[in-house]
Amino acid sequence: MQIRELKIFSGQANQPLARAICGFLDLPLGSISLGKFPDGENFCKIEEDVRGRDVFLIQPTCPPVNDNLMELLIMIDSCKRASAARITAVIPYYGYARQDRKDEGRTPITAKLTANLITRAGADRVLTMDLHAAQIQGFFDVPVDHLYAAPVLNEHFVRRQYDPQDIVVVSADVGSIKRAAGHAKRLGGKLAIVDKRRASALKTHQENIIGGPVDGRVALMFDDMISTAGSICGAAHLVHAAGAREIHVAATHAVLCGPAIRNIQASPITSVVVTDSIPLRADQAIPRISVLTVAPLLAEAMKRIHHDQSVSALFQPL
Repeated sequence: MQIRELKIFSGQANQPLARAICGFLDLPLGSISLGKFPDGENFCKIEEDVRGRDVFLIQPTCPPVNDNLMELLIMIDSCKRASAARITAVIPYYGYARQDRKDEGRTPITAKLTANLITRAGADRVLTMDLHAAQIQGFFDVPVDHLYAAPVLNEHFVRRQYDPQDIVVVSADVGSIKRAAGHAKRLGGKLAIVDKRRASALKTHQENIIGGPVDGRVALMFDDMISTAGSICGAAHLVHAAGAREIHVAATHAVLCGPAIRNIQASPITSVVVTDSIPLRADQAIPRISVLTVAPLLAEAMKRIHHDQSVSALFQPL
């Protein structure tokens, strides 16, 4: 394939990220009409010829999840029926990822259902980033390229030039130990773990800190997403009580739903850094939150996929 055969289209979920990706690839963003009929049904029309082309559709399934997911499915179907040679769904944030197993009786595995919908709509492959659970790759019956934002987040803290002896990397719960250990290996410093107990699907409470020391250190906390910020803020309060002089939080996906902003503002967190996998709304753009771009990483992966080159060099699992 030649680069002229590549076509990139964006849904309405994150058009700034799509434009940034096109900027790095020096390609125009494809023309597409999207909207709703008077009865609320989604409308889509691809305004360019895609017959025989290698098409990339950029659409994170972030809130409003159902609207953005349905729009992605319709975009895929439009390209499939227009005879695109290959369709890659670029989903920087994969919604429904936390529903990846049956944790009690009579509940769905919605992450698998969503994967089935995307595949049956006609996607030939999927490009995504920092899935909540890596095994979700196996839910798809098409190839999945799974990228990690860890290098982007790590570089942010490297530029701050902290003394490694002054850092403690804190895992907000036992399930994030592997992630925290990977960041500690890159940034230096000690590793600490917050013992988190889940009281319900919406509530957690933090009890103890294992490892460290934390007192007088700069605490760095990493996660794949910040949703209501309850867990990360609870961990931050515990770390602050243990004597941390600064607390910095980094996450790939800024879901920031419900009381998230209020929780962050009421917490001892010094700063929060997220990526642009999900766009920040105006009411979420507070001074304590800064945004890093993953557009270069996604653009490079898309270029490699288009040219049938290896993407594994970009895979940096923790």
